Amino acid sequence: MNDAHDPGHGSSPAAWTGVTIMLIGASAGTLFFWFDQPLLVWASSSLLVVGPIVGTLMAKAGYGVGGSKSKAPH
Repeated sequence: MNDAHDPGHGSSPAAWTGVTIMLIGASAGTLFFWFDQPLLVWASSSLLVVGPIVGTLMAKAGYGVGGSKSKAPH
């Protein structure tokens, strides 16, 4: 395979941050659903929208795969 076209599978600070935000939102939403707190379920589910936005903004700021501020792969 040609490594020049490998996108890096999202292994970057931007991707990790976006996924972590969404994981926290899904976990908190599940917990609040279990405790029957609908307002907090909806509030935590909003993190599922915020995560990709933060990841995209970080990637545009240079923290994405191959970005100027992210660590080069080994």
